Amino acid sequence: MSRFRLLKRVVRPPRYGLARVLSKRGLCSRSEAERRVREGRVRVAGKVVRDPEFPVALDASDIALDGDTARAGTHHYLLLNKPRGLVTTARDERGRDTVYRCFDGASLGWIAPVGRLDKASEGLLLFTSDPAWAARVTDPAQGPQKTYHVQVDGLPDAALLEALVLGVDDAGERLQAVSARLLRHGERNAWLEIVLDEGRNRQIRRLLTAHALGVLRLMRVAIGDLVLGDLAKGAWRPLSAEEVSALAPPSDPAIG
Repeated sequence: MSRFRLLKRVVRPPRYGLARVLSKRGLCSRSEAERRVREGRVRVAGKVVRDPEFPVALDASDIALDGDTARAGTHHYLLLNKPRGLVTTARDERGRDTVYRCFDGASLGWIAPVGRLDKASEGLLLFTSDPAWAARVTDPAQGPQKTYHVQVDGLPDAALLEALVLGVDDAGERLQAVSARLLRHGERNAWLEIVLDEGRNRQIRRLLTAHALGVLRLMRVAIGDLVLGDLAKGAWRPLSAEEVSALAPPSDPAIG
């Protein structure tokens, strides 16, 4: 009788680039993680690793950053009512005030904006230390729609509102709104509600400029079902677990 020896297969956990794992743990951005690795500030199993793509397991316990174990922290998910005049960046080479001024005195660790609002725009801006969640929120194919209230220096008619939805080609990009409607108007200007399903650079301003309308004020008031509400200018609050899940339902835990 033949004898068969069953070999036990050893299944090893998948491995990812070291910089990606540090970012996934919410310790810093991907680019910042790459910089720290190249500077020799990261050790794996006690040895300095300078290659950001060095493969490690997602749950590896032998990674140290600046001498401390690089454990995954509790992720933050925040909503800020961005005031006009602040730049959406961590550091500005021109010395302008940034949105991080609104978090002065808060012990949050590393957080990054989810998408952007330009300096002259205001309203709902999300921040998180969870890059995977941020990627799902900003995914143009599956992420939630964004709603804006925009004051324009003219009185748009029904034909113009329809044209905003039909869209225009600008600098090689197709710019269009999911919907556009008149909220209210005065003698010389009006407020519109414009909904987008993607976040191209200065998309609303460029779209309106193409139709000879200037923007007097631009405010993001909702992302998906999450509304800005009556949160004061420059104030922020954490999202509830239900709000986090509704904006971007959990996906496969593997790193994209």
